Amino acid sequence: MKALQGFAWLLVLQSIGEVLARGFKLPFPGPVVGLMLLLVALGWAPLRESVAGTAQFLLTHLSLLFVPVGVGVMTHLGLLGQYGLRLVVVVVVSTWISLAVTALVLRALMPRPTNPDPGAPQP
Repeated sequence: MKALQGFAWLLVLQSIGEVLARGFKLPFPGPVVGLMLLLVALGWAPLRESVAGTAQFLLTHLSLLFVPVGVGVMTHLGLLGQYGLRLVVVVVVSTWISLAVTALVLRALMPRPTNPDPGAPQP
């Protein structure tokens, strides 16, 4: 029962995010707003417990969620042949940029170690 409640919470938050994104003409999609709302709402224990059951269920069946993507790729093989190299370049470059930005943000947010010996070299 908790899994159904969690799924209902996910749908409600996504719907609220969609309404907010369209109502305020936000530059990002409603599901993203819904995920931000979920992040805030996970601080509430009853919601967190019910969503945990749903998350566990979805993670165990995650491979099924890739079936529509595979069908879409097979349907558009002509486009993939035409733009495949460009797509690969874009995916690789954007992945490297994402990794670099993540590393820089992590480095900026990590606490600096205190140096007990003032004469020791700084890293």
